[in-house]
Amino acid sequence: MSGIDVSRLARHLDDAQRSATAVPQLSADPAVDRAGDFGVATAYDIQAAAYQLRLDRGERGSGVKLGFTSRAKMAQMGISEIIVGRLTDQMRIADGGVIDLDSLIHPRIEPEIAYLLAEDIGGDDQRPLAPSAIAAIAPALEIIDSRYRDFSFSLADVVADNASSARYVVGPWHHPDQDLGNLAVRLTVGGRLAEAGSTAAILGHPQRALHELVRLGRELGIPLRAGDVVLAGAATSAVPFTGEVVECEVAGLGRATVRGVRHG
Repeated sequence: MSGIDVSRLARHLDDAQRSATAVPQLSADPAVDRAGDFGVATAYDIQAAAYQLRLDRGERGSGVKLGFTSRAKMAQMGISEIIVGRLTDQMRIADGGVIDLDSLIHPRIEPEIAYLLAEDIGGDDQRPLAPSAIAAIAPALEIIDSRYRDFSFSLADVVADNASSARYVVGPWHHPDQDLGNLAVRLTVGGRLAEAGSTAAILGHPQRALHELVRLGRELGIPLRAGDVVLAGAATSAVPFTGEVVECEVAGLGRATVRGVRHG
């Protein structure tokens, strides 16, 4: 049994998120170091406890995100294992909307593919993912914002921190019959091209990310429900989000757009 105080660490990260204050990595906490058992399993317990704090405040679960599904992202962050984070309705920004950057610490933004689930998946149902489980697909943007100083962390640190989840934007939904393999992806910032890539960067095909999510959801006890949004992972490296209009364009799917503002 873990000697780590899961509730304390969950509150610590929740406070950092709510106050937009960077904190040291959990792996650097002397109490965590003394316990000597801060691994990924305990990190997911911390993530779940922090997520419950959000639900207790009235937020509602809206889906999940996958992290480190692209080689570019793995290389950028020095991580080599796919992870899962949880989304709430308060994290979603309308397409074309505005984000208050003062509510974040050191935000970065990346282009994604979003899925909308048509039915509950997982639980005791061990069947493979069926095409009927997907209601729609869309271009999307995810704003990530590690609560740790210098945006630096171990695998367990980032899992505990809800996979650096902060905000997300979903563009127009489309019928899911379009093949998402190897579609061109462009990320522009202030009208200038910042990153270019392909949906093939997401595990070779975004559909594979969904299959990985089903497996991880069953292993971790994370429910996947009809109406949930699934962010399949970044198609390019993330770039700093500093206040200009950012647009993700996916060939054949259209665009998702957001603008950041600061009041200070």
